[in-house]
Amino acid sequence: MQRIIKIVAPATLQQAPKEKRVAAYARVSSGREGPLHSLSAQISYYNSLIQKTPGWQYVGVYADEALTGTKENRAEFQKLLKACHAGEIDMVITKSVSRFARNTVTTLKTIRELRLAGVDVYFEEQNIHTLGEDGEFLLTLLAAYAEEEARSVSENQKWRIKANFEQGIPWSATMYGYRLVDGRLEIVPEEAEVLRLAADLYLAGYGRYKLEDAFAKAGVRGRHGGILSGNSIIGLLCNEKTVGDLLLQKSFRVDPLTKKEKINQGEKPQYFVEESHEPILDRETQRRVIEERARRKAIYKPRSGSYERKVFPFSGKVFCENCGKSFTRKIICPGMARENVIWICRTTHQKGKALCPAKHYTEAVMEQVAAEVMGLPEFDPAAFEKKMQEIRVQMDGSLIYIFRDGHQISRDWEDIPRRMKKKERGLVSCQQ
Repeated sequence: MQRIIKIVAPATLQQAPKEKRVAAYARVSSGREGPLHSLSAQISYYNSLIQKTPGWQYVGVYADEALTGTKENRAEFQKLLKACHAGEIDMVITKSVSRFARNTVTTLKTIRELRLAGVDVYFEEQNIHTLGEDGEFLLTLLAAYAEEEARSVSENQKWRIKANFEQGIPWSATMYGYRLVDGRLEIVPEEAEVLRLAADLYLAGYGRYKLEDAFAKAGVRGRHGGILSGNSIIGLLCNEKTVGDLLLQKSFRVDPLTKKEKINQGEKPQYFVEESHEPILDRETQRRVIEERARRKAIYKPRSGSYERKVFPFSGKVFCENCGKSFTRKIICPGMARENVIWICRTTHQKGKALCPAKHYTEAVMEQVAAEVMGLPEFDPAAFEKKMQEIRVQMDGSLIYIFRDGHQISRDWEDIPRRMKKKERGLVSCQQ
């Protein structure tokens, strides 16, 4: 019997459909018990929804407890965006546009970035998929409405603040030496003792730098954990609150979205409340401190003439997360072949790494990374000034770029090119 050999196509393999990797984002607007319960309920709901839906793979629920949705400084929201850009998420579910952001520019910028990364965002209340045909058009309308809502909330808040001021009640207070309790300032005993000692030392001849050094060596820290600067200490001693008075509405918020504040120079009424709370200093001591400050100012006033402070693109925009001071520009190895320019924390520069071990950066690194986060081929000082609010330097060396429109981009120390790091390390010998 003759054998017959036929060529046949291989059987088509039936591949299982790829599961969609889904995450959820939830946010509540304050830290009170009700909203916290709401946040817990949202997390539980999304956990159940994602895990029970066929074809969906559970990635996680990102949840923030935040005071507002107008600026993207929410830690979990930033983690969510980082995971999306890393290709770990295909779709994000959230309750509504207002939970995502109330700033039109920030909302649309974020959605467009995610769309470019192939990530869909689904808003449950509006039943919108951003990867759908009408997604961005509808989002523009809804986000504009959300922005108007934020402005309306801001106006209501301003009315409540004004009503408080008219009754002599402060709206908020973060002054060292006091805590705001039920609308009244109460003394923090250990902080009050620091201020009394500071007044005695200042009147005994201590200057701002000597005051700063003395309290730093004693381990005294400010309200938020940073070093108490000499200027801050003297400013506290001269503040009207220190003798029990209150001057309300020294500044006011210009825009509810940018959160930009302005010193009140007569645009708004001010309210003075005498003997509002318990004083830390007596009036005679404060009078002597103010007179002494005026005397020193007259002696050490800056020279008149051609002196002009130079301002660079990063001036006043780079801040240390550890001590709170700004970074300053410094030329390393001037006049030598290895001459370079770095930006270094003021505390590290003036007091040494024992007080603040923050990393420093060459200006070339700062310009290169700034250009990358702005999506530019090279650094543009004008674009940087227009787009960038500030840069926060973390203790691990990472940089957080905060844009004027509210969104943030983080760059880890590991992300900086290796050749640039070597250049940084090569400067150490010049600084020692």
